[in-house]
Amino acid sequence: MHEMGIILNLAKTLDETAEEENIIEIGKVTLQVGEVSGIVTDYFIDCWDYFKRRHKVLENSELVLETIPAVTYCSNCEKNYETVKYGKECPYCHSGETWLIQGNECIIKEIEARTD
Repeated sequence: MHEMGIILNLAKTLDETAEEENIIEIGKVTLQVGEVSGIVTDYFIDCWDYFKRRHKVLENSELVLETIPAVTYCSNCEKNYETVKYGKECPYCHSGETWLIQGNECIIKEIEARTD
């Protein structure tokens, strides 16, 4: 249920950006969401649709989600692999000495907006 908190912070950030940049309307927000971020995208979009009505600058906006694939690095064999497919154990050397290097982010990639 952390989607609601993320949307609240996103809306606050967009409101602040709109004020700083004299933006009167945001048309589209593109957000990159990591494959293993834990964000439930359908629920996330529902939260967006609910909260955008409470922020004048976002009223008519569209939220576009792009998925960032999860990639894990093995410090034993120094190879990268698909996290979701193989999990924590490296598929090459079967080591557990692995680290997630991407895929848990939530990043504002682009904002399409209209200014004064």
